[in-house]
Amino acid sequence: MGDMSARLLALLSLLQTPRDWPGSELAERMGVSPRTIRRDIDRLRELGYPVQATMGAVGGYRLTAGTAMPPLLLDDEEAVAIAVGLRTAASHPVDGIEEASVRALAKLEQVLPSRLRHRVGALAAATVPMPTGSEPPVDPRNLVVLAGAAINRERLRFAYRSGDGAETRRLVEPYRLVAAGRRWYLLAYDNDRDDWRVFRADRISDPQATGVRVPARVPPEQDAAAFVTSRLYSHAPTYGIVATLRLPAGQAARWLGAAAGDIEPIDDRSCRLRGPADTLEWLASRLLMLGCEFEVHEPPELVAYLRTLGARATRAARATDEAGRPSDFSDRQGGLGRRAEV
Repeated sequence: MGDMSARLLALLSLLQTPRDWPGSELAERMGVSPRTIRRDIDRLRELGYPVQATMGAVGGYRLTAGTAMPPLLLDDEEAVAIAVGLRTAASHPVDGIEEASVRALAKLEQVLPSRLRHRVGALAAATVPMPTGSEPPVDPRNLVVLAGAAINRERLRFAYRSGDGAETRRLVEPYRLVAAGRRWYLLAYDNDRDDWRVFRADRISDPQATGVRVPARVPPEQDAAAFVTSRLYSHAPTYGIVATLRLPAGQAARWLGAAAGDIEPIDDRSCRLRGPADTLEWLASRLLMLGCEFEVHEPPELVAYLRTLGARATRAARATDEAGRPSDFSDRQGGLGRRAEV
């Protein structure tokens, strides 16, 4: 039975490769007779795996899509490649797959042999990502621990540094990880404070699962992303925006990722932006990074903030001119003024 089980797993691994396998080739690979291969194929079908057979010179066996996903059998190289890819996705969130990549990485690393975990760790340690923003990096290993504790409903201890630099130890019951832009947040029930809390993952260090499993708690708002957003906005003044952009509506919607109704066309070259509540800093950065002319109608606080930014930029430019450096960005022949050559 042990030999047959191992043979079935090996056969299933081969069939997961997207190609048709002739019975003779499978028999040669497995070191058995074609008759044994036919019997093993029948056993896999009895277990619910949809193995399709095609006739002819180019026919053979193939595992097709079914109602349930079979166990994914990976060789060492495939497992390492997937683990590294998931770590990359966790470190550089991609819209729509951030939390799923961390959950998958937590499950994969739980079953990886120690030799493969070492290889994955060595690759991660030897790889330095090119920074693409100002957000602090998050160690994927910490994310894996946080996600694993949330999946297993397991209490978690970690050190936490608050915004004012205060260091505390926390005992929490993790609920969900939420990715917002390039920043990760942990929504968890804080046992010491007897309340729900939102923790920035980049401020968490030394997370350790306690092994104590607890009944699932449900936050006041079951949509974790909405709950985290409301908590974040409750700690910072936010404003809606009304502005005219000298940019076609379609182009503005693509660049801003605006929701339907946020962009109203005025003519072929301009549009009206009506945005939801956000911080002054974020609203200003969104507008300035568009690279077009614009006028802000609301809120007046944003107008004042942009005026302050403009005065700061003017002083910086004046200081550069007085230092005798080129003031025309397009005339520079070196440094940041030149297009990078690859």
